[in-house]
Amino acid sequence: MPIVSFLFTTIVALQTAASTQVRVEMVFAKSVMSEPFTGRVFLIATKTAIKDGDPPPRLGWFNPYPLFALDVRDWTPDTPLTFTPSVGHPHAWGKLPADKYYLQAVLDRDLGGINYHASPGNGYSKPVLIDAKALPKEPIRLVIDRVITEKKFDEKPRVKFVDIESKLLTQFHGKPIRLRAGVVLPKSHATDAAKRYPTIYEIPGFGGTHTGAFGAETRNATDVADIEMLYVVLDPNCRLGHHVFADSDNNGPYGKALTQELIPHIEATFRGLAEPNARFVTGHSSGGWSSLWLQVAYPDFFGGVWSTAPDPVDFRDFQRVNIYDPKQNLFVDEKGESRPLARKGKQVTLRYKPFNDMEVVMGRGGQLFSFEAVFSPRSKEGKPMPLWDRQTGVIDPAVAKAWQRYDIRLIVERDWPRLEPKLKGKLHVYMGDMDTFYLEGATRLLQQSMKNLKSDAKIELFPNRDHGSLIDAALRQRISREMAERFKSTRMK
Repeated sequence: MPIVSFLFTTIVALQTAASTQVRVEMVFAKSVMSEPFTGRVFLIATKTAIKDGDPPPRLGWFNPYPLFALDVRDWTPDTPLTFTPSVGHPHAWGKLPADKYYLQAVLDRDLGGINYHASPGNGYSKPVLIDAKALPKEPIRLVIDRVITEKKFDEKPRVKFVDIESKLLTQFHGKPIRLRAGVVLPKSHATDAAKRYPTIYEIPGFGGTHTGAFGAETRNATDVADIEMLYVVLDPNCRLGHHVFADSDNNGPYGKALTQELIPHIEATFRGLAEPNARFVTGHSSGGWSSLWLQVAYPDFFGGVWSTAPDPVDFRDFQRVNIYDPKQNLFVDEKGESRPLARKGKQVTLRYKPFNDMEVVMGRGGQLFSFEAVFSPRSKEGKPMPLWDRQTGVIDPAVAKAWQRYDIRLIVERDWPRLEPKLKGKLHVYMGDMDTFYLEGATRLLQQSMKNLKSDAKIELFPNRDHGSLIDAALRQRISREMAERFKSTRMK
């Protein structure tokens, strides 16, 4: 265990439902951070065991552990601080039910990782098990003396790691920003040095990373029907969530960085065919939206998209909310009933307001706030402008109008005379009609729009499929076959 030479101490009061007071003493080592700290400090209280040495656990969407947070400024390592959390979820401070918990403290240095529990460089403590029904008289001490480290990408003969600095993003943010990917090489790559390959670019869903390349190798993703292709899994994460490879006011020019920097580097390094008709893009969920966006935003750069269960592609149905309607509210419907956000079958499993409240405590890196980071203008304070009021759910019509820049259906309809010849034969969108996150509504609207435009886009809804069950072996084979056919048809011209 590291020697703690300079510590700060903070006493916190954590009351249970029985009004039993839990006192927690937090300290952090100067080895974690020697400068004054400005940012958010977290206290986790989970019933799930955390082993000594384990970093902070992921905050699940459907059954989140109690989380409490406080923003501090210029907090020096050796200065005591009375910590009274300003926000907490799902329990208010002092309302934690009397039970056994593993307590863990986290110092969010916000160095570029997606959120507090998955950001390399963040400090965290050894978990301490408490029983709120039988508390000790002395404070429970949490020592923040560990640091979250970057998970190493262990290359394999056919799985390679790409990590480059983006000049475009570095210039935007004023500090070095890197682009990463996992590249799966075709089996013939090592034996046929003259062969060049078409490439599939996959964008993972929310929380996914380029490490998905290992799974792609396992399922032989480079064997696309009877054609070998490079298979590239991109990293879509940034400090504000999933940047979806869109150029945005808050995250920066990720689309330009991908098409002008990362993809040319990959193709030059691994002998990819540097031709539009040899570049295919795909993804699921947030990756599904990303892939469709890239094809529409860069119609001359990519040769086809296969988007599965994309995030809202029409903001008239943003997971059942028409954000353009001034009468709409994100938290409650027209009858005043709380809006559902997710379901399992016919059973509602998430609602907007509690999910919003959880992300307020997280501060950054949540799914809903991630949308704002991409779609919203940048405020004078340098933050994404909120689409909705965090307390009331009232939607800001000016911000909603600004989101039109990223409404895929609206863009395609508006620019159809220009886009039609560029997108012919390229659009494929597949969705389950019982999507877990109610995403099928927006896809239906896009489907109808494409029909009205007499587009040849393939937009299909699969009966009784949800977010997790949409992709099966048959759909994977179908997508592979369609990609191969698309490549062959363009090469013959």
